[in-house]
Amino acid sequence: MNKHLESEQTSPETSATQLAYNKLRGLILTGELAPGEKLKIEGLRTMLGVGASPIREALSLLTSDRLVDRQDQRGFRTAETSRQNFQEILTLRCELESMALRQSLEKISDAWTEELVLVHHRMTRAQKGPIEVFEERHKAFHMALIGNCQSPLLLGFCSQLYDLNIRYRFLAGRAAGYEARKVGDEHQRILDAVLVDDFQAANQLLLSHYETTSTFVMPYAPK
Repeated sequence: MNKHLESEQTSPETSATQLAYNKLRGLILTGELAPGEKLKIEGLRTMLGVGASPIREALSLLTSDRLVDRQDQRGFRTAETSRQNFQEILTLRCELESMALRQSLEKISDAWTEELVLVHHRMTRAQKGPIEVFEERHKAFHMALIGNCQSPLLLGFCSQLYDLNIRYRFLAGRAAGYEARKVGDEHQRILDAVLVDDFQAANQLLLSHYETTSTFVMPYAPK
């Protein structure tokens, strides 16, 4: 098939699917679509302004991401949340990111550390801007911390776990005292330990960073 024709034929639908996927993903991660909420195609068409086919494809992608559950003969619902689920996500995230961090530091290079400093700077600058921009750069920083492990499969798992964890972190945002938490200082200490090639300190600080979040999340996670 002519590549230009192929692009013309597939690009609009692909674009619509990507649009629906991005919007639905954001609504689920931030809790605007509540856990367990039924996702009706017609309602989503009105909300998102795209056709039914792209929405179904987006929902299938989100099912693979474990953010949506497909129920036989009953359509789609946003994935449920629970304390058990959060604890499993936290445990896996700590184990896998610790492994990826160790591998990244074993291959430490000037190019990687310079990029890490830049990504951290971009995240810091975004703290006072739109939440969507900050969240994008926040994830970029955490993925950059382990991004030198040179293991695409491991990074893919870590990326998915990060997204699953975000749903619970937005719950923690309602917890008393969470806004007073100095998350920026925690990020800086982790970065400093990585830059001096101190795996033990960096790993301990990273895991403590996640455990601190968990103390705020747990009271808000359904039993």
